[in-house]
Amino acid sequence: MGESVVTEVGDRQLTLTNLDKVLYPSVGFTKAEVIAYYAAIAPTMLAHTSGRCITFRRYPDGVDGNSFFEKRCPSHRPAWVPVAVGPGDRRGIVEYCRLEEPAALVWAANLAALELHAPMARSADLESPQMVVFDLDPGEKTGMTECAALALELQDLCAGIDLELFPKTSGSKGLQVYAPLNSPHTHEHCADFARAAGQVLEKRHPKSVITTMAKKDRVGKVLVDWSQNSRHKTTVCAFSLRARPTPTVSTPVTWDEVEAAANGESLSFVASEVLERVEDLGDLFASTASLVQQLPG
Repeated sequence: MGESVVTEVGDRQLTLTNLDKVLYPSVGFTKAEVIAYYAAIAPTMLAHTSGRCITFRRYPDGVDGNSFFEKRCPSHRPAWVPVAVGPGDRRGIVEYCRLEEPAALVWAANLAALELHAPMARSADLESPQMVVFDLDPGEKTGMTECAALALELQDLCAGIDLELFPKTSGSKGLQVYAPLNSPHTHEHCADFARAAGQVLEKRHPKSVITTMAKKDRVGKVLVDWSQNSRHKTTVCAFSLRARPTPTVSTPVTWDEVEAAANGESLSFVASEVLERVEDLGDLFASTASLVQQLPG
């Protein structure tokens, strides 16, 4: 259990530890399998981690154990893992890890950083978010079916202002819909737009949609969480594992799949399925890194 293995990823040498440790006990998914997933998805996932201040959520004792968010890049990181100064906290300046190459993803996986979270802005310009995110979070007595139906309505709403949207599962219970911008905007503009769009849907469906955070008011409703566009917030990266009973992944999906989910079909994928999807479909989220769009003023 405590033995270490030295391996090479590209031209980097890494020491991997505790490879037999089970991190997803209900299915026996081990740390070695977590590392193998991140090594395999790296060529695709790096487009969505590069140039961003990455926050780790680490599960050293597996998904049934305690976890912690780690914003500050560990001091014992390899010299080839760069850092970037990002949003600070009450302890002062924060130097975040930047994951720019496959070896860096493998290194993070070896830390049991099962989940990787990123902000909307790139580290080179923290004041200019490159995407707007609508985080559709189902409350009690709702689920993916309701989230998917709402996402379709959001797509229609934004199509009316020539804004193309890209959906992905959260890897947990909900669905996240992104509007890539890749052009100068402010966090306030993005948050205001997401809130306004959410309020349109809330006005249309007051019994099933909500834009305020109070949990007591969310039973039977889907929260359109516009606050994820705050400068200090992060959202789980595309292709990141999630700490669920099984190794589900935050997975880019097609609008046809969202429509099927609105009609009751499952919309959840584990690591092995995601690797097969990428092989068959490529990166459905690729355009979010380059498509230039503008929000209405």
